[in-house]
This record gives sequence, structure tokens and C-alpha cells, in this order.
Amino acid sequence: MPFNLPIFLTWLRIVAIPLLIAVYYLPASWATPHERDLAATLIFVLAALTDWADGYLARKLDQTSAFGAFLDPVSDKLMVAAALIVLVQLGRTDAIVAMIIIGREITISALREWMAKIGAAKSVAVSMLGKIKTAAQMLALPMLLYYSPFAGLDMKEIGNWLIWVATLLTLWSMGYYLRMAWPEILKKSAEK
Repeated sequence: MPFNLPIFLTWLRIVAIPLLIAVYYLPASWATPHERDLAATLIFVLAALTDWADGYLARKLDQTSAFGAFLDPVSDKLMVAAALIVLVQLGRTDAIVAMIIIGREITISALREWMAKIGAAKSVAVSMLGKIKTAAQMLALPMLLYYSPFAGLDMKEIGNWLIWVATLLTLWSMGYYLRMAWPEILKKSAEK
């Protein structure tokens, strides 16, 4: 297993997951609810920045690796799933939102793995729709973690709208990827 700065940043994102969750289990005397929300938001935002940084540095420093290409999306999906579960527990988003987003990530990850095995990975390459979905999701989650007004903006309201936009885009992008893979699925089914 290679170890370099981009992979270190990816591992930091994985380490941030239990920290994000632990913030909400601190004794009441240690932090107010607002301080917990602020800490969780900062952890999530810093983790999101490492996602951008590890990819940039891997390319810039020519330190890309198969292990890094595997670990990066896994860490992203784990961080998003952890944040969604925390938000459901806090009553800040609906379980159906978490189920759709987490379910889509599992489905598309499995589809990509299977398509790579049969030599058709390009059929499910990352699309612009997937990137827009990720952007909406990555804006919504810290807003819902923070949940208080910020700079005159209602983070709760904006975050709720964005998470529902992300959820709709999640369904749309899942349909898109499945449609792109469908010819290969039919072809492999016919060979059996």
C-alpha cells in the first residue's frame, strides 16, 4: 500500500468521521448545542477540503495510485453517510433522504465495480450530473450541521432546500448511470 501526502489526506478524512459523530456525544458541560454544531460543521468542511486537496495534489505531484483511486471515493461516501445519519438522528433531515443518497452511492459503487470487471467502466464514468449532485449535497450538509443563521442567511431553510435538490439529483443521476450501463447489462445477460 503506497503512502504519500494525497493518501494521508484521504486517511484524515476517514479519521474525521468518528470525530464528527463524537462531537454530538460530548457531555453537555463541555459544549453548547451551537458549539457542537459549529465543531461538526468545521470538521465536515475541512474533510471536504481534503477531498479537493488530495485529488489536486495526487495529480500535481504525480502521486496517483490504484489504492488512492479506491480509497478516495470510499472515504467521501463514508463521510457523507455519517453526516446524513447524524442529521437524521438530530431530526434535521428525513430518513428517506438519507436512504436515497446512501442507497444510490452503494448501488452506483457496485455498478461501477461490476462494469470495471467486464471492461465497460467508461459506461459509468463520472458525469456532470453526478458532479452537480455532489455539489448540492456538499453545500447542504454543512448548512444542516450548522443549522443556525449565518451572515443573514437561514442555513436551516437553504440547507433543507439543497438536500432535497441533491436527493432529486441523486435519483436522476442513478437513473442516468443505470441507463448508460443497461446495454452492457443486457449484453452480459445474453451471453449466459
